[in-house]
Amino acid sequence: MTILLLVLSATSAISQSNPDDILGTWETEKKDARMEVFKEGKTYQGRLLWGDKIVEADGTSKKDVKNPDEALQSREIVGIINLTNLSYEDGEYVDGRIYDPPSGRTYDCKAKLKDGKLHLRGFIGFSLLGRTAIWNKI
Repeated sequence: MTILLLVLSATSAISQSNPDDILGTWETEKKDARMEVFKEGKTYQGRLLWGDKIVEADGTSKKDVKNPDEALQSREIVGIINLTNLSYEDGEYVDGRIYDPPSGRTYDCKAKLKDGKLHLRGFIGFSLLGRTAIWNKI
């Protein structure tokens, strides 16, 4: 019985992901956006690297014209930090915020790593009222 408990404990520890597994460059399944996730203090942030809705035809960054803050509307979208304050708790990243430049809206968000993919869910108020984007690490 003791051996069985040790094996189950070891298997459970192995199956748990390292919180820093979220770090790196991610691309949407549609391959229409890329984001770099990095750690700042104890939380995780994301920086937009590229996206078909945030770059012009010539590859230059579009401006953040739909941002509700007029002072930010002239900034380039590529390179902005649009994912903020994700905290790792019990195998999930919670309490984050995500800014969507094409709409100018900011949402609550959470994320989970599953089968090597990042499931990033943006929502308003309740997680049930939202949308999940799946990202692949590159």
